[in-house]
Amino acid sequence: MFLAAWPPSVAVVIDRDDDFIHTRTALAAHHPPSGRITLHPGPGTTSETGLAHDLLAALGKPPLLTGRFPAGRQPAWEAAAAWMTALPVTRLTVLRAHRLTARRTIRLLQLHALTGVYLTLVCHRPHLPAALHQALRTADYSLTTDLDAARRHYYGTPVTEPPLADEPAGPTGRWLTLPALDRLISYDSPRPCTDPCTPPSIAWRHRPPPVPLTAPTAQRVAHRLHAATAHPRLAAAVAAALFTGASLQQLATARPRDYDAAAATLALHDRVRYTDGCATYPVPPWAGVFLRAAACFTRLVSGEDQELLAAPGDRGHLLRVAETARLRPPQPPAARRQGPAGRVEWNWYERQEAEQYEAPSSRARPSRR
Repeated sequence: MFLAAWPPSVAVVIDRDDDFIHTRTALAAHHPPSGRITLHPGPGTTSETGLAHDLLAALGKPPLLTGRFPAGRQPAWEAAAAWMTALPVTRLTVLRAHRLTARRTIRLLQLHALTGVYLTLVCHRPHLPAALHQALRTADYSLTTDLDAARRHYYGTPVTEPPLADEPAGPTGRWLTLPALDRLISYDSPRPCTDPCTPPSIAWRHRPPPVPLTAPTAQRVAHRLHAATAHPRLAAAVAAALFTGASLQQLATARPRDYDAAAATLALHDRVRYTDGCATYPVPPWAGVFLRAAACFTRLVSGEDQELLAAPGDRGHLLRVAETARLRPPQPPAARRQGPAGRVEWNWYERQEAEQYEAPSSRARPSRR
C-alpha cells in the first residue's frame, strides 16, 4: 500500500528529433481500462500540484479535488496514487519529460516507488536536460532511442492494441433514481466503536435490504462516479450507500480497518442500535474499486484512525457528487414538492416517515368544543 517492494526500472525514451511518431505512438497507447495511462503535461505550468491535476485528468477524473482538507492543501498526489492503485494502472508514460522540473520528476519517481507502476519518461531532446538528469541520479533507469523498444514500454510485452472500451448504455444526462439513497441524509447518530469490533453479517431485521443494482445499472453508476469526482472518499461513500442503504452518519463510522479487500466486506458500526447495530456488508464487485481507492487514500493522507468514507461534515460535498453523477433518491410528486422544480429533494423519505408518525397522533387527539 505504501511502497512497492521491487518497483521496476524507470525507462527513459530519447526522441532526438522530436518526431511526431513518438508522441502519436505514446498517445495511442493510452487506454485506462487496460491499465495504461499516457500523461501529456499541460504547458505553461511548473507546479507539482498542476502535474497531479493533469494526472487525475488522464485518469478520467475532474482535475480539481473538491472537499475539506487539513490546512486547505489538496492531497492531489495522494488521490492520484489511490486511484492508480485501485483501478489498477500498470503503465504510466509521461510525454515532454524534458520540460519537467527536478521536483516534478521526483514526484513522479515517488509515485513510481509507491505504486510499482512501469514509468516511462519521454524526452524530446538529444540529451537529458540538467533538471531531469539531477532527479534521476538516484533512480534505477535505462535509456533507449529505438521506437520499437519505446513502443514496448508504452504497451508492455507483447504489444497489444487497445480493445474498444466498454461504454455505459443509455444517455448519461438522465437521472438514475435509486431507492437505496433514501436514508443518505437521515439524522440517526451512530458512533464508531472505540474498542476492537468484529461485527456479524448484516441480518436486515429492521429494514429491507437495498435492491441489488442490475449489471447495466451498476456499470452506469460506476462510470458516472468515476467521472463525477477525483475524491476517493466521496466516491466510495456514494457507492457504499448504494449497497448498504446506510445514512451518512453511519457510513462515517467506518475506518480503513473496517474494509476487508480480500473478503470484499465493509463493516459499519451502530453501538446503540439506531438501525441494525454493528454489521458487516458484502461489497459488490462494481463497488470494490471505490473502496480500495478510499482505503489507500485515507492511509496516505491521515492514517488508520480517520474516516474511510465521507465524514458528517462532508454532507454538502457528498450530495453535490451524487447530483453531479445524476444519482438521486425517489422524488416527491409535483404537488408535494417543497423546493423549485429540478432541485433534488433528499429528505422526501424522511418527510414521509414523519408524516406517518404524526398522522395517528393527530387522529387520536380529542376534539375541542
